[in-house]
Amino acid sequence: MTGAVWLRMAVARLAPLIGLPEAQRDARLILRAATGWSAARLLSEAGDPLAASVEAQAEAMLDRRAAREPLAQILGHWNFYGREFAVSRDVLTPRSDTETLIDLALSAPFARLIDLGTGSGAIAVTLLAERPDATGLATDASPEALAVARRNAEAHGVADRLTLQRADWWEGVDGAFDLIVSNPPYVTAQDYAGLSPEVTRYEPQMALTPGGDGLAAYRAILSGLGAHAAKGARLLFEIGEDQGPALLDLMAGAGLADCGLHPDINGKDRVASARVP
Repeated sequence: MTGAVWLRMAVARLAPLIGLPEAQRDARLILRAATGWSAARLLSEAGDPLAASVEAQAEAMLDRRAAREPLAQILGHWNFYGREFAVSRDVLTPRSDTETLIDLALSAPFARLIDLGTGSGAIAVTLLAERPDATGLATDASPEALAVARRNAEAHGVADRLTLQRADWWEGVDGAFDLIVSNPPYVTAQDYAGLSPEVTRYEPQMALTPGGDGLAAYRAILSGLGAHAAKGARLLFEIGEDQGPALLDLMAGAGLADCGLHPDINGKDRVASARVP
């Protein structure tokens, strides 16, 4: 079987499950992973026959994807803000929506950041990689997630500037920070039930939903600002697209200034920002 024939077969199998655009992307990425080809080589050599071992490897990955396992977990990595991050079933796959938070964080200077609920470490690692003079602390309640974050910090050369700490939000955290960021669990209990199998079967529930109205993590983080936010510190939260008004109320109630909402690449509210007066 040639690469081109395999791609057509794979797309035909995946498209009814995940839609044509995603099926086309995933089929190409699976074949590239099995062959070791670059995107350019895939185009130039797709008409060549695949080795039996390559075809078998591609088929095995395709079977997993057809079972709705996320492609990032099949590959073991995913791209975020131009860097490749290790992922596993213990962390959320970094999503392009979160790059909105990165852009906002980088729009002003910072010296010391904290990333609360870091997961794969994608946010903290990216920010420190982009700002080589900054240092940071990243926390998570999951030791398995922290292990993934450590791999990513080491891979991107920021491990000497990023402390990783097991903590339930502010629990056991010392010091003050001039940039406070978090992509906490915010999916409501009702919305969680309607998420795709890729999410509900394969990604950690504790990283996605706190249950109820989805706002518990924000309340916990806001309650600890007084002891950990430097004067003038910036706060950036990733939020669900319908949570903006509720977050503005919570941040105003916590005495924060310059509260605002920022859209993602799809025009949906994705980040809530504020400043500690």
